[in-house]
Amino acid sequence: MKKIVYIFLSVLLFQGAAAQQTKNRELSGYTEGYNPELQKIDKSLNFLLMGDFGRYGQFYQKEVATQMGKAAATIESEFVISVGDNFYPNGVQSTTDYSWKASFENVYTDYSLQTDWFVTLGNHDHRGKVQSQIDYSDVSRRWHMPSTYFKKEFDLEDGNKVLVLFMDTSPFIDKYYEADSGMSESMRAQDTTAQKKWLLKELATTDKKVTWKIVVGHHPLYSGGKRKNSKETKSFENKFAAIFDTNKVDAYFCGHEHDLQIIKPKGRYTTQFLSGSACTVRPSGAREGTLFFAEKAGFMTFAVSNSKLLAQVVDDEGKILFRTQIDKK
Repeated sequence: MKKIVYIFLSVLLFQGAAAQQTKNRELSGYTEGYNPELQKIDKSLNFLLMGDFGRYGQFYQKEVATQMGKAAATIESEFVISVGDNFYPNGVQSTTDYSWKASFENVYTDYSLQTDWFVTLGNHDHRGKVQSQIDYSDVSRRWHMPSTYFKKEFDLEDGNKVLVLFMDTSPFIDKYYEADSGMSESMRAQDTTAQKKWLLKELATTDKKVTWKIVVGHHPLYSGGKRKNSKETKSFENKFAAIFDTNKVDAYFCGHEHDLQIIKPKGRYTTQFLSGSACTVRPSGAREGTLFFAEKAGFMTFAVSNSKLLAQVVDDEGKILFRTQIDKK
């Protein structure tokens, strides 16, 4: 009986907080809506995760963008992470390419999304001029891609840090070097040895304030979707899964598969969060270690504190499909 009363009171408190939030937003003049079902953590770093998004606002892109705006306003998101394939079908050719407006600037227009966007490259981005996406960092205040791979540290309120490493995973996919891939020239211009050396050095940090380690890339380590048994997925797992486990990477963010998945295989340290349906959707499924999957357009939200990481999966209608938490021991 005590447990039932506790749950009932917790629900009432959450609803009360949501009602107060609604009142505050109405007083401020905010009219774009929010998502009262999203949960928050006290003193947390809050952000959105999405990927595979750039299709001129078509398919589910605008619907997902609308819900991203509501979610960002609700959790007071500080930034957005994109896991690549930012512009379909062939990347961009310059910083003035029409795709910047059609697939980015004119789609993610909510005030709550005018924050920093930390962006990785996908295979489709390598079909265009990668340097143009890097250079756009000097054009747009919110677009951040200082190089093909880079590091960012975020401060937590208690003085600790979240280390996030943004990889360029495409050069590690062997078939992209083939002439008919449309990416062979771009692949040959990348230095995988240097990138892997950088990754290992950053993951081996001795900074005791780094409480969480997160790696962001485009290609998944594991999948229950279209590429569940593909050579490229198995190869990428063989190249990086053990490295992430050894270096205690708490989370790996990726896309490439056009669905939503959360996977932590038995015996692995790292949990993979796959958010690749910010625009189009493909059939998906489960595999060993699957915690969740959905054949739905959507994105994920994260709240990270010193002791826990809360992940929530949101679809294009604003429904919370799944919620999970990693506790820092």
